[in-house]
Amino acid sequence: MLIPKEKKDELYKYITGIVKKRGQKLLAINGMSDHIHVFVGMKPDLAISDLVRDIKAGSSGFIYKKRMVKRKFSWQEGFGAFSYSRSDIDAVIHYIQNQEYHHRTITFHDEYIKMLKEFAVEYDDRYLFEWIEKDQAGNK
Repeated sequence: MLIPKEKKDELYKYITGIVKKRGQKLLAINGMSDHIHVFVGMKPDLAISDLVRDIKAGSSGFIYKKRMVKRKFSWQEGFGAFSYSRSDIDAVIHYIQNQEYHHRTITFHDEYIKMLKEFAVEYDDRYLFEWIEKDQAGNK
């Protein structure tokens, strides 16, 4: 189930609270109805998988409680995590803040594959996300 555009700011504020509660620094958060980017300055005392688990569990409960979607909601299994150098911070924040503009020309699927290739990550298509693509009118 996709997150309605008018609900994403409320959801992002909630996720920001989860990140802060875990003692991490949220640098940027934004996305589209079918995915989000969360850019976090991580301290070494927390595994990224633990943070993602907490974000998914906490936000799923929040989405359900607030009735943000009409049907049952769940995040997909897995996640992608990439590390960046300090010199890349501004560019990554800009990229995340401009998701709607960016996704006019590239789908989430193509974006993710591009990132895997840029970071030289070997992958098998069978183990990637269930892709939710929209047509030009925005229909699922």
